[in-house]
Amino acid sequence: MGLIHDVIEDQGRQAAFNLDFPRPEIEAASSFMSDEDHRIGFLYSGWCQAALPHRRLPDDSKGWQIDSDHVCLIIQPGMRRGPMGNPIHVGVPYGSRARLILLYMQSEAIRTNCRDIELGKSLRSWMKRMSIPIGGKNLEAVREQAERLSRCQLSFEVVNGRTRGITSQKIMESSMFLEPDPNIDTVDDVFMLTAKLSSEFFEGLKKHPVPFREAAIRALSNNSMALDIYSWLAYRLHSLDKPTPITWKGLKAQFGTAYSQMNNFRLRFIPNLKLALAAYPEAIVTETDGKIGLTLHPSPPPVRRQIYAVK
Repeated sequence: MGLIHDVIEDQGRQAAFNLDFPRPEIEAASSFMSDEDHRIGFLYSGWCQAALPHRRLPDDSKGWQIDSDHVCLIIQPGMRRGPMGNPIHVGVPYGSRARLILLYMQSEAIRTNCRDIELGKSLRSWMKRMSIPIGGKNLEAVREQAERLSRCQLSFEVVNGRTRGITSQKIMESSMFLEPDPNIDTVDDVFMLTAKLSSEFFEGLKKHPVPFREAAIRALSNNSMALDIYSWLAYRLHSLDKPTPITWKGLKAQFGTAYSQMNNFRLRFIPNLKLALAAYPEAIVTETDGKIGLTLHPSPPPVRRQIYAVK
C-alpha cells in the first residue's frame, strides 16, 4: 500500500489529516479502504486508452477526437427530432456522469452475458452505491448523458506496428426512455428503461474486458479525469514487465487535449493521479528524473484474475 493507506490503516484518518495529506486524497483512500463488499465491474479496454471529454463541447460540435499511444477514438454526436422537420444535435457525451453510465452498462452486460441491459431503478441503485443520489440536477444530468450516449457514433482506430485497424460502431443498438411528466415530481422518475448494446460493442467488450473495483469508482465518482487515470492504470500496469517511462507530452495527448499550456495540464493532472492512486493502492507510479514525465512500474491489477471469470 501507499504511505497514505499505511497511515490510515495504522493510525486512522485523523493522523493523515495531521500529516497534511490533501483532504481529497484522504477521503478517496478512506472510502476505498472502508469497502466490505468487494464488488467488481468491467470496462472495455478501448475506453482505458481513450475516453470522453471532461467538459461540455458545443452541441453543434462536429465531434471529439482523442489519441493515445496505440488508439485513436473519434466520437460523432447524434441528432434527434427537432421542430419543423429540422433535426438538432444532442452533443457529445462528457463528464463523470456519462462515464458512470458506461461503466454500469458494461458491467451489467458482462455479468449477465447479454446485450439487453435493464436500467431505470437498477441504474438508480448503482448510482447511489457510487454516492451519486439521482434527483434534481443529478437526474437531469444523467438523463442528458444517457441520451447523448444512446445516439453517438464511435470510431476506434488501433495501430500495431504497420497495421491499422478501424472499427466503427454505436454503443447502443436501441434504447427506451420515459419522458418526464410535467404534472409529476421528476425526482423519482425512471428516466431510461432499457438499452441494447450494439453487437460490435458487446463483442469487443467480451474479448477485452478490464475489471475494476466498484469501491474505487465510488471514491472517484465526481472526478472524470481521476476516473480516466484509474481506468488507464488498471489496464496498463499489470501488463508491464519492466519500468516504463511516459512523457508529459504523451500524457497530455491522452488526458489533456483541452489544455493549451503544459504547465496548466500538469497542475491539473498530478492531483488527479494522486486521487486515482488513493483508490488503487497496488499501483506504483513515480515521477521521472528531470520532470520529463512519469514512470509506470509493473504492479498487481486492482482485481485478481482468479476471482472473476468472463463467460
